[in-house]
Amino acid sequence: MGRGVLLTSNLPQLQNLIKRDPISYKEEFLQQWNHYDSIRQIFKINPDEQAQHFKELVAFISQVAACYPKETADFPSHISILLLENYGVLSSDTRKALVQNLVMLRNKDVITSIELLKTLFPLLPQTTSSTLRSFIRKTILSDIRVANIRSRNHNLNRAVQAMLFSMVERGMGGELRVSNEPTSDRGAHNGEEAMWAVILTKELWKKDVWKDAKSVSIISQGCFHPVIKVQSASIYFFLGDDEESEDSDQEDDVDVRAMHHRREINKKTRSGDKKLRKQLKTAKKKKYDKPAMTANFSAIQLLHDPQSFAEKLYNILNRFDKRFSLDHKILIMQLLSRVMGAHKLCVLGFYTYIVKFLAHRQLRVPSILVALAQSVHDLTPPDAITPIIRKLAQDFVHPGVANGVITAGLNAIREVCRRQPWSMEEDLLGDLIEYRKSRDKAVVAGARGLLKLYREVNPSMLKRRERGKDASMGLASGHQPLPYGHTSEAAVDIEGLSLLEDHLKKLREEEGLTTEDDPAAWQKWEIESDSSSDDASDGWINVDDDDGDDNFAISDSDDELEKSDEPPPAVILTPADFALLNDLRIQAAKTAVGSGGGSQAKRKLAALEAGHSILPPDRQLQDTFVSENDILGPRKKAKADYAERMASIQKGREGRDKFGSHKGKQNKSVPSSSTNREKARNKPIMMVLSSGFVRSKKKASLREKQQKLRAHIDRSKKSRH
Repeated sequence: MGRGVLLTSNLPQLQNLIKRDPISYKEEFLQQWNHYDSIRQIFKINPDEQAQHFKELVAFISQVAACYPKETADFPSHISILLLENYGVLSSDTRKALVQNLVMLRNKDVITSIELLKTLFPLLPQTTSSTLRSFIRKTILSDIRVANIRSRNHNLNRAVQAMLFSMVERGMGGELRVSNEPTSDRGAHNGEEAMWAVILTKELWKKDVWKDAKSVSIISQGCFHPVIKVQSASIYFFLGDDEESEDSDQEDDVDVRAMHHRREINKKTRSGDKKLRKQLKTAKKKKYDKPAMTANFSAIQLLHDPQSFAEKLYNILNRFDKRFSLDHKILIMQLLSRVMGAHKLCVLGFYTYIVKFLAHRQLRVPSILVALAQSVHDLTPPDAITPIIRKLAQDFVHPGVANGVITAGLNAIREVCRRQPWSMEEDLLGDLIEYRKSRDKAVVAGARGLLKLYREVNPSMLKRRERGKDASMGLASGHQPLPYGHTSEAAVDIEGLSLLEDHLKKLREEEGLTTEDDPAAWQKWEIESDSSSDDASDGWINVDDDDGDDNFAISDSDDELEKSDEPPPAVILTPADFALLNDLRIQAAKTAVGSGGGSQAKRKLAALEAGHSILPPDRQLQDTFVSENDILGPRKKAKADYAERMASIQKGREGRDKFGSHKGKQNKSVPSSSTNREKARNKPIMMVLSSGFVRSKKKASLREKQQKLRAHIDRSKKSRH
């Protein structure tokens, strides 16, 4: 009796004893379990009453639940139901304690990951505490990541992806909410559930835990969500930018102002100052060391039914044109154009829609021109693009605008025509390339780029004097451009394959004669066959022909092989062969550069050394996308950002002492500073003429000049002696 009273008042001690010997202390545990059950009923009615005692009992049972699995089978469901049904009335400390104990049960394998995540996912959009929200988020991510470390846990992944997809889908039927102002309700209607589903999927994609089409389907569904912040976060995923809307997760952001405020009100110590400086340095580095935006090519390629996805994007863009902001419309344009360019889709209404934005006074017009260029490909009908090019030429390329506008127009037309050359009109092309005679270098570069493009793809559209030597020779030899719908990318050969064949042939020649031509090899074969004939009966092996002669046929004639219509078996190259092929192409390019191959050979060598694909550049997905710099063209000098300025400063400090100057000390046996007389020699003549010393010489009297001359003679005599 005394032991029971003692252990009842000291739960940590009882917990320790139970873990050592669960059987002996089962009666004491059941006593605490009954006590917990009665307290739980009271807690449901009034959560504020005996809240501290209830948390202690929950923590105790969570620690020893693995010792009594049969008695505590319903305990995880008690916590889960309490969190899901009464989350709004619980205090913040109680919520945190219950969530931590539920995670402890998962760590002790009392519950599975799916059971834990089914409780944690609905809590994310409900919680208002940043600390608890961050804990739940990290728990979810770490649990899924650990489950997929050794091998893919397909059962868990399917279950979690289904939950995330349902979180996005639950709010799809709501009205479009353009403003990001919070509403009274939290959950599916406010977009919180969908937002967290998108955030978690993006994090798992970034950590290389999920790289499949189901993850892409979750975020692609978010692109059509009625809440704008969910749309933006989903679109940024495909555009390759980690930027998210303001209402998304911001726990990792550093509040510099709050750190300074805490430092002012807290106790002043050296360690506190050092910690503040370290935090400020980390915040500054995090602000300026953001990675460059790169498109998420793999996610765009994994889209299910890209044509339907692109048509839905255009429908919401056209339907809510007056309600969306310009920035959000440009986001949708960029994603739509990239999907169209990557999958070679035709959404003809997009070109009619984008015409009204093609004006040189339009805000963010470079981004709009980039979206236009990315949406065009070789299967786009030229009739749909020709009005676009006319519009660009009329609004951007004429003498009434600045040179930068003309440059942007020429570069945009060039990028569009590079993807669909047949959309250009011959008369318009002649007018545009006349700008190569301009005085502005950027305009000249844009016009020459357009001229060079049509010299390569369709020189017949140019005048004779503008075609150039190579294009004229090609036309004279009968070379004609491919018509619309035809492609030159037929897989008939691999570039540089002859180099690999010559290399392998050379290796065979260096190794020696072949087996057929080497007599020694035949003699060795005869010796081996004689030595092995002892085990067989006179060197012959009897072959049964019970199955009949129809199963196989033997022919010693080569005529049947020659008459066969079947193609010879194809050789599948291995990754090692492709690596060797790439090395041989680099060696051939170096040889071409060394023998005076010109700038084209140098560009080819640079591309190969950079590790580009052996496919032609027009077949690489990266070349489908362009940047604003391609549209704006070369500028005098762009303003350097923080990272570039710091790199320039550090480069100037290389090889220099921290303090002091080396002037006057470098070419002396004994280092010393320069004298005033040495400094006066390097002064500008106008400064010397204006000095008091020179002016006093000009105004000196005859007596003063005689005194100076006598003093100079005396000093000379003394120096001689």
